[in-house]
Amino acid sequence: MNDEKAKLFVLDTNVLMHDPTALFRFQEHNIFLTMTVLEELDQGKKGMSEVARNVRQVNRFIDDLMTEHKDQDIKLGLPLNQYLTENGNQLSNSSGRLYFETEAHSPRLPDSLPGSKNDNSILGTVIALSDDWDCEIILVSKDINLRIKAAVLGIPVEDYSNDKVLDDLELLFTGSQELPAEFWQQHGESIHSWQRDGKTYYEFSGADTANWHPNQFIYLKDNFDGMVIEKTSELCVIEVIKNYTTEHNSVWGIQARNREQNFAFNLLMNPEIDFVSLSGQAGTGKTLLTLAAALTQTLEEKRYSEIIMTRITVPVGEDIGFLPGTEEEKMSPWMGALMDNLEVLVGNDKSEAWEQKATSDLVRHRIKISSMNFMRGRTFLNKFIILDEAQNLTSKQMKTLITRAGPGTKVVCLGNIGQIDTPYLTETTSGLTYIVDRFKEWQHSGHVTLKRGERSRLADYASRIL
Repeated sequence: MNDEKAKLFVLDTNVLMHDPTALFRFQEHNIFLTMTVLEELDQGKKGMSEVARNVRQVNRFIDDLMTEHKDQDIKLGLPLNQYLTENGNQLSNSSGRLYFETEAHSPRLPDSLPGSKNDNSILGTVIALSDDWDCEIILVSKDINLRIKAAVLGIPVEDYSNDKVLDDLELLFTGSQELPAEFWQQHGESIHSWQRDGKTYYEFSGADTANWHPNQFIYLKDNFDGMVIEKTSELCVIEVIKNYTTEHNSVWGIQARNREQNFAFNLLMNPEIDFVSLSGQAGTGKTLLTLAAALTQTLEEKRYSEIIMTRITVPVGEDIGFLPGTEEEKMSPWMGALMDNLEVLVGNDKSEAWEQKATSDLVRHRIKISSMNFMRGRTFLNKFIILDEAQNLTSKQMKTLITRAGPGTKVVCLGNIGQIDTPYLTETTSGLTYIVDRFKEWQHSGHVTLKRGERSRLADYASRIL
């Protein structure tokens, strides 16, 4: 077959539900939508969930194409021209066509696969299309089971990978890099150091700095921890970071227990850093460190007026209306991690029981628990926003939430890439992976991957062997 010939991609419904712009992501190739897919889109358009919004956007795209080409014979396909978003960004330079199932196809399926089931109906249509199209036909689906059945039947099938941030999770930015032991000797002649406002700075150049990013942590195993604060094509400036492992520099009574936690505190407590992402397995201290930094800067330093914490409600989904009470009361069952860590932070005080009770009431009064359902359209001023379980968010949801930040607001995203519960999301397509990769070049953001569990020796051992 000629590789330059346009292919025909048959899209499953879940691809469009996941990414409404998928219609325009296949460049010169053609798209085919079965009647089964259109029917499933019609069934999924109602509601306020992210999936329902995506379905409605797909329907608008198709309606716009039909309106623009209303004199076009639909059997010849609708041209997928360059489509612009509301802010003028081009989705893609697509030159293919959009085809629909305009006539019934008799499915040639094994007797054990009933044609009445939606997935099997799509499979039957793909098989029948091979008789009419002189090109490669590929089914695209995010449903693993459908891809397995298609492969068994000999149907070319692929996962939708346009939303994949990285090909390999090992390439994801970790936020820190260990220097070789002979680093200082290699750069001894080019290093310039100085002190200002009690801080120490180093300036040097060299090939080693080519892949460094703003606010990335650079360290020697035994005796140096620094952060890149300025980087050009020729020079790099590193600041020696504050040591939060000592009691003198504790944050709300919490000390960093390892190097990565110390890195995290340096980002969380830095007023010049507007966006922080922390990833790591369970028990590495993501929530505890973030809450300690939030309480210190809200109650003691008065830098922020309020702490807002939110997370996606998995597995209940988008609707929290089944739980009684106010928005905060509905979200409380999902905030066990918040409550557990607040007990640690309030109990960290050596004061009397009644004083601890007063502190607990004050702390809880300054923390608001919000549902993601009601974030759209809001603007948060001078707030410390914590997005927990960020690995379960899509890139679009992440954008919606982070763009709510107004002047003086700090946003912290927490998550464990290894614990994704949302259907059709993977480690390389997660919203957390997306924002870590996209923000690594911005001078007002930082990321740290926490590696060592500090919850307990039991939890640490279980995380490693189970």
